[in-house]
Amino acid sequence: MSNRIVLIGAGSANFGLGVIADFFKSEPLSGSEIVLYDINSSKLQNTLKIALAYKEKNNPNFKVSATTSIKEALTGAKYCLISIEVGSRFDLWDQDWKIPMQYGFNQIYGENGGPGGLFHSLRIIPPILEICSEIERYCPNAFVFNFSNPMQRICHAVSVKFPDLKFVGLCHEIKSMQRQLPILMETGYDNIEYEAGGLNHFSILLNVRYKNNGKDGYPIIREKFEQFYSNLVNDHEGFISQPGAERGVFFEIFKHYGYLPITTDSHLGEYIPWAYSVADHQAILDFYENYKRKCLGFYNDTGSYEHFFDPKNHDRKEMVATIIEHIELDSGYKINAVNLPNKNFINCIPDGIIVEIPAIVSKSGVHGCPLENYPAEFGSLFNLQTGVIQLTTQAAIQKSRKLAYLALLSEPVVDDAKSAERLLTTMISIQSDHLGYLI
Repeated sequence: MSNRIVLIGAGSANFGLGVIADFFKSEPLSGSEIVLYDINSSKLQNTLKIALAYKEKNNPNFKVSATTSIKEALTGAKYCLISIEVGSRFDLWDQDWKIPMQYGFNQIYGENGGPGGLFHSLRIIPPILEICSEIERYCPNAFVFNFSNPMQRICHAVSVKFPDLKFVGLCHEIKSMQRQLPILMETGYDNIEYEAGGLNHFSILLNVRYKNNGKDGYPIIREKFEQFYSNLVNDHEGFISQPGAERGVFFEIFKHYGYLPITTDSHLGEYIPWAYSVADHQAILDFYENYKRKCLGFYNDTGSYEHFFDPKNHDRKEMVATIIEHIELDSGYKINAVNLPNKNFINCIPDGIIVEIPAIVSKSGVHGCPLENYPAEFGSLFNLQTGVIQLTTQAAIQKSRKLAYLALLSEPVVDDAKSAERLLTTMISIQSDHLGYLI
């Protein structure tokens, strides 16, 4: 089988090497060509060098090349994977997170939601729209998979600007269920079936059962919840038992709504105005600093990526290799979580908003499955986000400062119009290289 698979943003070692290793382990995709693309040639060459070294060592039947030419990368591509950031990721994230707090807006993280999530979106949506324009030009029939955050807002903007692209958002957060449920339910993962859905980083486990007897798994989850999650720390790749996990918002949602969130850390709180009052802020800071240190030291620690390529390690870092396999096989395979425009998949969310739902994979693409009887009491929280998502898209597409301001006023934690106006002015000035287009 020979397919051209393009990794856009391959200079990101964590993403690039992890996905390459997933492909190297795929027998159905053997014979494919993996093309690495990035605008940063030094990081790109570093990823290529490591990938070729492991290719020589393990001898998978793949061709691997790299280019800084988007035309060269995309011409003839059947699959395009996008994982990019702009500028200095953590310097900008620090600004997104901490500057709004100086203006009195109590947000958590500020990566995907809150005022910081808005600025992050307004930086990254324009370059992703440019990439999609090139995809439409050079390989309009390609399947396109996005891994960049903020997932909801990026995918919504693309769906509005390029409605005909076969564009799907993917997030590996759902893998938390693969690690947690077997322990909670005291059975193998192969004996568990479940459905989850909502918004990306704001999704819940709707139902879960034992395959062998059809028994509901939620009673044992509720019984073991407190002890299990009180001693669980998210290290972003897996879990280790240790007191002091950042579970504040997570625990509060389970307590009041009765559903297990898929996201186990406090990223949940980016979408909820009361989250700041229940979050464990010291644990959030600890998590952030550990994650930052790990990412910035990735290339310096070979142990960070050697396990990706270990032939004995059959786990896959991302879902995309599995999805591409089943597109090629036209199998009707069901995937647990993808991000697609709502088409009454979740009836308490307006159509067009990007929802995270199960899907069926076939040769024609990735097709969402409806989640019937979605709990309206939890779904009501989603509608705090719909306006800001729509306005963010319009602000980015129309390059409008006015719409960016209205999007900021739609953020649930923004409660002061004058401070919001001053914050927007400050952020456009500080991040002028990325937000200067807002006029």
